[in-house]
Amino acid sequence: MTTDSNAQTFIASDMLGPFRSRRLLVLCVFLALALAPGPVGHLTRGLMVDAYVQVSAFVAATLLLFYGAERVFRFDIGSALKKSKGFQVPMAALLGTTPGCGGAVVVVAAYSSGNVSFGAVVATLTATMGDAAFLLIATRPDAALVVLPLSFVVGILSGWLVDRFNRFDLTPDTSGHCEIAPVIGRTRWQDYAYVGLALPGLIFGVTQVAGADIFALYGTGLIFSLALAGSFLGLFIWATSPLKAMTNIADHPLTRVAEETSFISIWVIIAYLSYSYAETFGGFDLRAAFGTIGVLLPLIAVLVGFVPGCGPQVLVATLYLNGVLPFAALIGNAISNDGDALFPAIALNPRAALIATGYSAIPALVVAYGFYILAPGFMN
Repeated sequence: MTTDSNAQTFIASDMLGPFRSRRLLVLCVFLALALAPGPVGHLTRGLMVDAYVQVSAFVAATLLLFYGAERVFRFDIGSALKKSKGFQVPMAALLGTTPGCGGAVVVVAAYSSGNVSFGAVVATLTATMGDAAFLLIATRPDAALVVLPLSFVVGILSGWLVDRFNRFDLTPDTSGHCEIAPVIGRTRWQDYAYVGLALPGLIFGVTQVAGADIFALYGTGLIFSLALAGSFLGLFIWATSPLKAMTNIADHPLTRVAEETSFISIWVIIAYLSYSYAETFGGFDLRAAFGTIGVLLPLIAVLVGFVPGCGPQVLVATLYLNGVLPFAALIGNAISNDGDALFPAIALNPRAALIATGYSAIPALVVAYGFYILAPGFMN
């Protein structure tokens, strides 16, 4: 991963002026839904406020602490992995367990440079829950306290076993180069504005977690104004971003927070709206529908984890939070999914990425069906 501050910003092929055409369409759809009269607009605005207060503000605060500390202490994780031969797998699993995909991407990049073993890649991809971890921490911290440590332990064991028994020749080609995340290079007005709006959003979120009625305490108008402003500013940042998802460590922490939180928030909003629209306007009883295929739910969740990116995984977490999926499905998906780290893994070494994903499916199925059979009601 480059840290060259002089690197040029990547320009996406679908850029239309300052906007990306497909993302601009999504922005317009969200705006139309939020401004729609009647129950559609009312429900959409309420869900966007919930997504911002319950998830986005917490994500922004977490990333600001993480990236701020990284900038202040100038800690080079890649170098630390290279020097820690005996602890590479546990360190890789720990980086994978970190909410979001940044830690796992660092390990994938270190593997492409020949600095860590293939077992370390399996450990980080097995341990990571991706951006769905932010949603779980913000809304069900009790479940997160089980999922994340368990994923960490499973990641370590998987990495050690792979390093011991893997017989595939997956030596990375270190002669090539892949720019995982281009540099934006400047701190923009939207970066300052987004973090500025996230601060009162965090206050609302913490107050709500404490059990208080935030609308009675702060006022509905103030909460809706700030939360919707933050949500649509995030949509604007996402629609004008040249990035896919991850940011470069050379960029300012405020830029990285605004970019990555916006990307995560899009999927959270989509997940919230999809579930509520299906129930409210579609008349679907998702809990009853999924209940008819109960024994297959962990398997389906594990298979969803094979899909690159964090969007499908956020949807799985949302279904769990709404009581549609059991904990067994959630933990299976958490172990099998690789989040956004799978994108650079495929770009750098597609064969290794495919095999690593296949390896992670084995403990995912074992743990998922272990909970399904032995503790079917756990954390549901």
